[in-house]
Amino acid sequence: MKNKNKKYTAGLRILSAKEAKKLALAKIGEIAQEYRILPSTINFYTREGLLPEDARSIGGYRLYHRDRTLAKLARIDELQNVKRLSIQEIKKRL
Repeated sequence: MKNKNKKYTAGLRILSAKEAKKLALAKIGEIAQEYRILPSTINFYTREGLLPEDARSIGGYRLYHRDRTLAKLARIDELQNVKRLSIQEIKKRL
């Protein structure tokens, strides 16, 4: 089976759903629902380099380590809303 997302998966592990579950990896929608933000927010943070993806599913979905990502989202939220830092300043702090 060819992966149509080849340009995005360079250097990332491709995992089955079973493997992802063992490693506590979750899709964007699951993380967004748990943290109560929009998936587009996670997409933005990923594009900006604040949230690196940990792997890809066989279908090409981005996978994130659940606990690490939720902790990092909390830190980004704190830096943005409490300390009023810009994305560039947050990048330097993370």
